Amino acid sequence: MLRRLLWPPAIVLLVAILLHPLAVTAQPVSSAYPLGTRLQLFVDDHLIDSMQGTRLKLHEPVLAAPLTGDVDSIEYGTVILDGDTYRLYTRARHESKKDGDGGEYTRYFESADGKHWVAPELGLIDVAGTTWTNVVLHDPPYGHNFSPMLDTRPEVPADERFKALGGEHATGLAAFASADGIHWRKLSPEPMVASEVPWESRKLYDSQNVSFWSEAEGQYVCYFRTWFEGLRRIARMKSTDYRTWGDWKLMDVNADGEHLYTSQAHPYFRAPHIYIGLPTRFYPDRGSSTDILFMATRGDAPFSRPFHEAFIRPGLDPARWGNRSNYAAQYVVPTGPAEMSIYTTPFRRFALRTDGFVSVHAGAEAGKMTTHPVVFSGKKLVVNFATSAGGSLRVALLDSAGVAIPGYGLDSCDRLVGDGISHAVTWGQQSDIGAMAETPVRIRFELVDGDLYSIQFAE
Repeated sequence: MLRRLLWPPAIVLLVAILLHPLAVTAQPVSSAYPLGTRLQLFVDDHLIDSMQGTRLKLHEPVLAAPLTGDVDSIEYGTVILDGDTYRLYTRARHESKKDGDGGEYTRYFESADGKHWVAPELGLIDVAGTTWTNVVLHDPPYGHNFSPMLDTRPEVPADERFKALGGEHATGLAAFASADGIHWRKLSPEPMVASEVPWESRKLYDSQNVSFWSEAEGQYVCYFRTWFEGLRRIARMKSTDYRTWGDWKLMDVNADGEHLYTSQAHPYFRAPHIYIGLPTRFYPDRGSSTDILFMATRGDAPFSRPFHEAFIRPGLDPARWGNRSNYAAQYVVPTGPAEMSIYTTPFRRFALRTDGFVSVHAGAEAGKMTTHPVVFSGKKLVVNFATSAGGSLRVALLDSAGVAIPGYGLDSCDRLVGDGISHAVTWGQQSDIGAMAETPVRIRFELVDGDLYSIQFAE
């Protein structure tokens, strides 16, 4: 009697690929998008080749319970998660008559959970005889629009772990650094960024001048506000050392007649090669009302805006319909294992599921989405998805010509029903697809009454 030969799943998969009739027509690796093991969000159509019965859906942040503690309001705020500590910076005024005068200060708050905030008794700066114990900066005019960031550059000096730009169009921008995010110093007594710009107006740097280290680009990037052709717009510049800046570039992101007051562009904390933007849209002809938008980009590419509707509306409160009433703080931060938060004026927290900005969505009828050819690393495919009780998600792996690889088609996929931030896809109860790593494949998703937020190939 012959004994049945049992091969490991990876060997079976490799044989299937080699015997696949169209394997010889596989697209070269050089023409496929390299995913590696990076998390991929569907904030744009970058990976998408075709959609049938599916669409990209912008999800609405949910207003969370009121925040507690010492913070009364924020203006041009920044929220940074540093280890286990949430750090909040916000502009404050004391006898200030206008932007950029000597009455502006930067206040600092801390939180252990992003929900209850305290003003630490720092005692660093005295304000007009009154001790504002949590003030960390008073440096007119360069404290204007002060916007800190946590420098993630490899081997950054310990005393420059935090950096910031501050200033305005009349003076240019100064660069600051700090070891702890509390004690700040200028990197130079002179502004690092001059005020001259070869555009029609010098009305620039007049909102948060947000900066960060870009892992994807290997340099520092700053997004700032300017004025061009009668509209408030967003521009971009870059630096290798945070001291010398140049290469100003106007970003083509405004819709017709649209003013964008801020950008709030920053790397997404789970996928730093993707920059998220939460710009404030400004309507000077509607009582100076504002709302908050969503946009995204990858590296120095133009921002993608598949959605022109508001991401966060002013809401029922009449006070949110005035000037400067709807500004997102810089940075989206995690506030739970399946939750991330956006902070807005006056001091509110909006929550989203992790990766939950945008999804590939299907209704009650089955829909499909197929990617361009990609090359991945790792041994399994992990998805962030949600379905109804009657919905489902199935996944197929195709060769670059679009033909299902034997054993990895939709019919072979174990149907996913439920809700999970990180769930491995299996075919016949097996998740190991390592034999296909570094080989161009397409991925086809079939959704019924569900959402797909992100994917990642993992070890």
